[in-house]
Amino acid sequence: MTPAHFTFSSAFVLGLAGLAFHRTHLLSALLCLEGMMLSLFIAMSLWTLQLDATAFSPSPMLLLAFSACEASAGLALLVATARTHGTDRLQSLNLLQC
Repeated sequence: MTPAHFTFSSAFVLGLAGLAFHRTHLLSALLCLEGMMLSLFIAMSLWTLQLDATAFSPSPMLLLAFSACEASAGLALLVATARTHGTDRLQSLNLLQC
């Protein structure tokens, strides 16, 4: 495993660990998801550059577009949650209550 692959795989694992273990605020969960998507984007970009595969060249841009959509939906949920509940703490949210 090259140092670049190790760096991006460890960045993905750190984002996953942060998402799994540090779930106090919705904003921190969204930041962990964005870190994971950024490491996937850079890893896919390096992968297509190393393989010289022109067929896979639109894949990183498609992933970046989906990550932008995910970020906008997450921020919309964050604003809606902060307006209705007054906080973004995940422990104060009750999923069974409408």
